[in-house]
Amino acid sequence: MKLVTRFEAAALPTNELCGLYRKAFNAQALALRGSQDHQNALASLRNIEAELALRPSSDP
Repeated sequence: MKLVTRFEAAALPTNELCGLYRKAFNAQALALRGSQDHQNALASLRNIEAELALRPSSDP
């Protein structure tokens, strides 16, 4: 999986970011532990989570 940077995450709308989070989650689950794909997916998840935490909640 390609690493999603904080800069890239910040440029995406929230709905796309949520979809990308799902893809990164699935990628890390399928990758061999310790592989570059696994590390990239985990780093991407952290970057996406950090960006989502900065955004206002859409809950009513």
